[in-house]
Amino acid sequence: MNAAPDQTTPAHDSPVTTPGRVVLVGTPIGDRGQASDALRHTLATARLIAAEDTRRFRDLLRRLDLHTDARVVSYYDQNEAERTPELVAALADGDVVVVSDAGMPLVSDPGYRLVQAALEAGHEVTAVPGPSAVLTALAVSGLATDRFCFEGFLPRKDGPRRRRLAELAHEPRTMVFFEAPHRLADFLRDASSTLGGDRRAAVCRELTKTYEEVRRDTLGALAEWAVENARGEISIVIAGAPHDGEDDIDPLELVRMSISQGEKLSAAVAEVAANTGVNRKQLYAAALADRDGDR
Repeated sequence: MNAAPDQTTPAHDSPVTTPGRVVLVGTPIGDRGQASDALRHTLATARLIAAEDTRRFRDLLRRLDLHTDARVVSYYDQNEAERTPELVAALADGDVVVVSDAGMPLVSDPGYRLVQAALEAGHEVTAVPGPSAVLTALAVSGLATDRFCFEGFLPRKDGPRRRRLAELAHEPRTMVFFEAPHRLADFLRDASSTLGGDRRAAVCRELTKTYEEVRRDTLGALAEWAVENARGEISIVIAGAPHDGEDDIDPLELVRMSISQGEKLSAAVAEVAANTGVNRKQLYAAALADRDGDR
């Protein structure tokens, strides 16, 4: 009697994909040598590839000396909502491979909508893991790595960016951010004024590329440096708030900062109280007296 065929589902670390899955592929963040055999096989045998930038993806194939017969479609912030239903429908005929310009999809890159829609439709989601700028920057920063949080890109406008940094003033974990080079100096200026100019940080640019540079210093010094030295792909790592409280920002000062950016007093007090743990009624009374004292 013949044995029944093996119907075991392939392990996720296998480069062989099965129909109907969303396959999230981590691409090199710099050096093409970061490309794994699993990545190469997945791209070479794919049926449909959703790429953040199709031109950059074609350039990646060229650098990796790879050929694919897959249909390649664009999948980026501006068309993500519109294209997601099309990609979910395509899962009925086989895998959909998702790639971003560099690193893992979904990490400050498109893909979340598709993952959610695919899961809701009953499809499997898996990954071919690859390099991550987040973990690479954290590892080379020289700052604590035991506990950290990823904040990605903060708001582009000054006011909202400062408010978010104020919310992070008492965050004890090491923080990792992304920023565009033309906004780096403004980001570091705001971080220095909000978190403290003596807070340790590292600016990591062009990680694993030819002109990789990691600048480790205080936020104040880095803000000055960045005015003339903001180029390339940027990751920023900032030390968490000190545990001894010596460098903590006065909650009343945080309220003043929010009010100066257009926030109402009551809303500013509620937000600061929630983030710092101070008594809301006492803070409101102090903020009210502070405001009336300026009149």
